[in-house]
Amino acid sequence: MEKRKIIVGVTGASGSILGWRLLERLGTMRDIETHLILTRAGERTAWLEMGKKAAEFRALADVSHPQEEIGSILASGSFRTDAMVVAPCSINSMAAIAHGLTDNLLTRAADVTLKERRRLILMVREMPFHLGHLRTMVQLAEMGAIVAPPVPGFYHDPKTVMDIVDHCVERVLDLVGAPAEDAKRWAGGRKEVSE
Repeated sequence: MEKRKIIVGVTGASGSILGWRLLERLGTMRDIETHLILTRAGERTAWLEMGKKAAEFRALADVSHPQEEIGSILASGSFRTDAMVVAPCSINSMAAIAHGLTDNLLTRAADVTLKERRRLILMVREMPFHLGHLRTMVQLAEMGAIVAPPVPGFYHDPKTVMDIVDHCVERVLDLVGAPAEDAKRWAGGRKEVSE
């Protein structure tokens, strides 16, 4: 059986843990092959936020592609992939993708994903948004991308930051068609509140 191929892009936006955890979760799925594009700014942010080196990030992926390698298989629509997630997605990368600026492998792979009508999910990490950000998101949605900022729900009663990270990552796993078996899902009703 051929594995489903999912590209994970990690940019320099705050929230490196999102890409890390997504790679960890996808890595447990035997039918998934992950392709990582870690930008230079992503490397720096991962070190600043998590104390993780680029090599540690790359070790989580099945295949790692340098952002400068514009001749990579990911730069061609003839290489079949199933989805691409940019987690976290910086405003810079979001704007470049929206405007077809393909001067590095991450933005080229995203452009290919869109042109081939494959699923592109952008975990845009910024707050608050100004009107230009919002208009760019609308443009991306019109182009077929899914804009999925890591905005958690709280119905699963999170106790830790990782509970919140996992909730956001689990929603993305649903979007790429690789649902987590242990995902906490809304079951209806409401919790009793003790006073």
